Amino acid sequence: MDPRLDRDTSNCSIARTLEIVGEKWTILILREVWYGSSRFSDFERVLGCPRNLLATRLRMLVAEGILAAETYKEPGSRSRPKYVITPKGMDLVPAVMGLLQWGDRYRADPEGPAVLARHRECGARVDVQIRCEGGHPVQAKDIESVPGPAFRMRSSE
Repeated sequence: MDPRLDRDTSNCSIARTLEIVGEKWTILILREVWYGSSRFSDFERVLGCPRNLLATRLRMLVAEGILAAETYKEPGSRSRPKYVITPKGMDLVPAVMGLLQWGDRYRADPEGPAVLARHRECGARVDVQIRCEGGHPVQAKDIESVPGPAFRMRSSE
């Protein structure tokens, strides 16, 4: 039997990641953080997400260490949290940028993408690429999946 077809998938890193960021509003909150939003009211206005759902997603992102809540206070108002990206959250940038790149290629408006990602220093467009640890560019067809240290076969109960 092919071990890829009878493997235990209960410890899959992709599935575990999707438990955290695999919901539309969560990814859109992260998009808005990278675009510069940091306050609940900003997210609510831009996203149109129901308040209770937005609050739940923000709490989860903070609990997971992807965002951090910092307090700010505007004159004459009470203290409120603003949300900032953490190093753990920054590690999600390639994944979200990959979604943006795919969407720009296959799902953009007929006029083109709504937002362009550019390198601040030189102005060139940002492109998500896969490279091996040796620094070589890698195409999807050249990636092989091999058992890792936590690989397990499904139990035959």
